[in-house]
Amino acid sequence: MKKLNELKKEQSAVVASINGDTRFVSRITSIGITPGCKIAIIKNEKHRPLLVYSRDTMIALNRSECENIFVQEAGGAA
Repeated sequence: MKKLNELKKEQSAVVASINGDTRFVSRITSIGITPGCKIAIIKNEKHRPLLVYSRDTMIALNRSECENIFVQEAGGAA
């Protein structure tokens, strides 16, 4: 398993788990990132927010949030 921010541009993955306090988990799941959902990395530049595509939506996540989202690499687009 990898942290979400360890993936490179154009890689796809499936969310395996989300760690953190109740507030964090609630916020992340409310924007559609849940265990089992597919995610594609649109942009992952150092010192910038991570731009991901999931459930027909582009989502920007700050890098510290990505430390608590664990994924398993998958082939194909999200």
